[in-house]
Amino acid sequence: MVFNEESLKIYQNTVPKDDPSLVASYYNIGGMYNNMGDYAKALEFYHKAHRILEKTLDPYHHHLAKSYNNIGAMYNSMGDYLKALEFYDKAHRILEHTMDSYHPDLATSYNNIGLLYNSMSEYSKALQYHEKALKIREKVLPPNHPDLPGSYNNIGLLYNNIGDYSKALGFYEKSLAIYE
Repeated sequence: MVFNEESLKIYQNTVPKDDPSLVASYYNIGGMYNNMGDYAKALEFYHKAHRILEKTLDPYHHHLAKSYNNIGAMYNSMGDYLKALEFYDKAHRILEHTMDSYHPDLATSYNNIGLLYNSMSEYSKALQYHEKALKIREKVLPPNHPDLPGSYNNIGLLYNNIGDYSKALGFYEKSLAIYE
């Protein structure tokens, strides 16, 4: 970690502070802090990367969607669900604007928002988003793709949370069948 930050300091002294080549370093360091559980510090580096991207990219560029998603994930990890939703929504709008309606990245975005609503105990909203993610994944992914059991499991968890145990069991069994 120290090596990454030292490398960044040296690099920052050789390029302008808003040079796009710094984005990867900011992402890497932010990712390391995320892995270490220091979400506030990760958020700081993700914001630095985002500021550069906003200055240098078209407002609907997919790299901005990734950036918004990273920031949203940190707010989610810190328990600030409304702020996380704000950034997940920004990422989702870009993906809807730039991606095919059945692109796997769009499914991931629906999934992230569904997980967030689940954390907020808004199960009906969460279910809507998870069903959209599953619809895309079932259409475009092979039947044994590892994202499918995750979707089935997420929907099973939601049905479990609302007390519909027979539906929950059905989705858990679909998930398990793929893993086996």
